[in-house]
Amino acid sequence: MRIAILNTGGTISCVGAPLAPMPAAEFAAACQRLLGPWLAMRHARLQLDFPVDLRFPGSASGTLDSTNLQPTDWLRMARWVLAHYTEYDAFVVLHGTDSMAHSGAALSFLLNGFAADGQLSAALSRPVLLTGSQLPLFAQSAAGLTLNAQGDALANLDGALRACQRGVCEVAVYFQRALWRGNRVLKTDAQAFAAFAAPNDLPLIEDGLECRVHGERFLPPPASPARSLESPAARAAQLALLDALQARLAAHPVWTLLAQPADGQANPLAQAIHAAVAAGARGLLLLGYGAGNFPSGDASEPARGAVYQALAQARQQGVQLVGGTQTPHGGVNGQIYAAGAWLAQLGALNPGDMTPVAAQVKLSVLLALAELHGWSAAQVAMLFQRALLGEMRDATLLDSRRGGVLRPGEALLSQDGGASVSLSLDDGLRLCAADGRLLWQAPGSAQASLLRLGLDGALSLLGRSGETLWVTPPLGGAAAWLRLDGQCADGSLTLRLGDAGADIGRVLWSAADGQGALER
Repeated sequence: MRIAILNTGGTISCVGAPLAPMPAAEFAAACQRLLGPWLAMRHARLQLDFPVDLRFPGSASGTLDSTNLQPTDWLRMARWVLAHYTEYDAFVVLHGTDSMAHSGAALSFLLNGFAADGQLSAALSRPVLLTGSQLPLFAQSAAGLTLNAQGDALANLDGALRACQRGVCEVAVYFQRALWRGNRVLKTDAQAFAAFAAPNDLPLIEDGLECRVHGERFLPPPASPARSLESPAARAAQLALLDALQARLAAHPVWTLLAQPADGQANPLAQAIHAAVAAGARGLLLLGYGAGNFPSGDASEPARGAVYQALAQARQQGVQLVGGTQTPHGGVNGQIYAAGAWLAQLGALNPGDMTPVAAQVKLSVLLALAELHGWSAAQVAMLFQRALLGEMRDATLLDSRRGGVLRPGEALLSQDGGASVSLSLDDGLRLCAADGRLLWQAPGSAQASLLRLGLDGALSLLGRSGETLWVTPPLGGAAAWLRLDGQCADGSLTLRLGDAGADIGRVLWSAADGQGALER
């Protein structure tokens, strides 16, 4: 297995007092000289390369402190990986901790391509793992450069190399004995070695006395060979896309604004909104309190508030709003309180349980892609609020590659929460509106105990004794999905069953005809 270890900068490759980045070539030579024998013993089956041709303009060392990494640098990293994709079986990116979460999110959206319906058109099929450290890998002493044995850098590098061999094929972050999905992490501690965590997700791999690999949490493989980056055509298309985004990504900035107590029409938050729009913000991520509550500037009548007026004006100017939360754990539910519901009325999108970092990066990428492809605001809204690459919990989807099972007490939800497909031992499989209205019920499904979606696309409802109550014909593909699409409120609700390689799928029920088309 051949692995490229790319040094982009950060603490891990710094030396001296105060810490300063080592030139890329010097760091690579030090790794081979001081770590080569140990790495060869520890990873005898690996061929490790330390390329030095990934360089950041304006940097004398060829690397950057991650504090200074910009969206164009995300594109630079992604382009290097794609250009050398078939030369290596995996990529380990050494990165500073300050913006590692931003790069983890960005690379996931830039190394995978997706269409306007959310289906992946180019899917990553090799691991791209970011790691770094709280202390440098090397120390400068009177005897010269030595390994910093007291730090965390070597353990993180070693762990990332081991994780590359565990079958994970996505962008992920390895830190302090755990591998996390790259678009789920936040830096949660500025001093402890356990500096990263995913507030609303679980690790993909946990290292300890035994290595616990949670393969069921990995992203599913590409839907077909043609949609994998192993395909030269898919890879070329994704490289061309990165080139097209070069001039567009920076032109679609998303500003993050935090809710704070403030009074009067001279509300500083309202002024910040006006300033952001005037400076060219194409999106505003509004981090409110709790479940997404945000001060309008007038508690008695939100529409009269200065913040409300500023956001309404921003919407008129085409700025996309997202109603997030400052609370790390849990997600956004803007419908619980009136103090949050007014944001949705202005057209603010719901980021679910995405981190603020992932929400900001995802929206910026989507806005740039929308300009490139001519996507509508409605398509951007749908893509933003749908889990594309595991960045948020996707309650709309059942995927045969990730279990494909719905059990009693579980449900699929429409994107706006206005409808659900639920399974219960008493009522069977039911499609209901949020107010409890029964829209459709699977025939003969009372006391069903399991809904199973097979890899071949056959949808089966099983009884308590394991008997098949009904089953749909197989789709014939290698994997399948069941999704509750659209929004009940606007009448666009559709329950679809599709081959994972298909973009549309077969309609089982839709609001248009008001009845199920399920075949037994």
